[in-house]
Amino acid sequence: MEQRTLGGDLVVSAIGLGCMGMSQSYGPNPGDRYEMISLIRAAVDRGVTFFDTAEVYGPYVNEELVGEALAPVRDQVVIATKFGFRFDDQGRQTGLVSRPGHITAAADGSLRRLGVDVIDLYYQHRVNADMPIGDVAGTVKELIEAGKVRHFGMSEAAAGTIRRSHAVQPVTAIQSEYSLWWRRPEAEVLPTVEELGIGFVPYSPLGKGFLTGTIDQGTAFTSSDIRATIPRFSEENRKANQALVDLLGTIARRTAATSAQIALAWLLARKPWIAPIPGTRRLTRLEENTGAADVELTPDDLTEIETAAAQIQVHGARYPEHLERMTGL
Repeated sequence: MEQRTLGGDLVVSAIGLGCMGMSQSYGPNPGDRYEMISLIRAAVDRGVTFFDTAEVYGPYVNEELVGEALAPVRDQVVIATKFGFRFDDQGRQTGLVSRPGHITAAADGSLRRLGVDVIDLYYQHRVNADMPIGDVAGTVKELIEAGKVRHFGMSEAAAGTIRRSHAVQPVTAIQSEYSLWWRRPEAEVLPTVEELGIGFVPYSPLGKGFLTGTIDQGTAFTSSDIRATIPRFSEENRKANQALVDLLGTIARRTAATSAQIALAWLLARKPWIAPIPGTRRLTRLEENTGAADVELTPDDLTEIETAAAQIQVHGARYPEHLERMTGL
């Protein structure tokens, strides 16, 4: 698979694998843990070298899953994880925290669960307004100097926050939601990371599954599926947003690709320092997603997508209000 460089020297596969859904958020969790380990290893066999997890996924168990799956190929892959949440005695997430002592303890916990000597890319999961970003960046800088972390990243950070952090410890990658149905990063964040030489990692590049064309207004979500709480996924909004899926389908039929592959290929065509991390629990979807790296959209294709997308208004908020407040955008 094509390789891309984030932040000047972190080389990753053009398509990564977001592993969160293997442990939470998208309905009942898989019953067979080893099936997910097999899927992660199948991704490696297909050229994926970039894997994303976080201590809060599960919490904790996703890091253990990813670490076990990648142990045989540790020197061939890049593992990204995240810090920034507080947990109670039962392991339940209770809010944001990025105090220096917490970051250091979180890093040690992630190293232990992943079974690695160093974290390749360590993101602040959400910006914590109660802690100066310079102190956060300075703490990660100390972890880098101690050999526990290789690269610093931030998730859902605003342009000004990125600049202040980068001045203390160079930021390698910014992870934020980005797709054809969530384009806010284009306003300020993407120009900022391009100027500073920082890579960009889109999560939910397939709109939490909507852009694959497999979800319509009749789809039912279980109570354990995060999409049941997201305004954008209400039945009414799904019906209104179908126009975007139809656009992808039109391009897909002409190029012998799938809607998901067109959505990912569009992201790859935006900038050479963008590396999306679609998630999946299925081998067929993994093969579909990795195949997007071989889809080449022509300038005419890209113009058609831009022109048509500009006429489509996406309906519904991307998160419930309490989750949107946790973002730094």
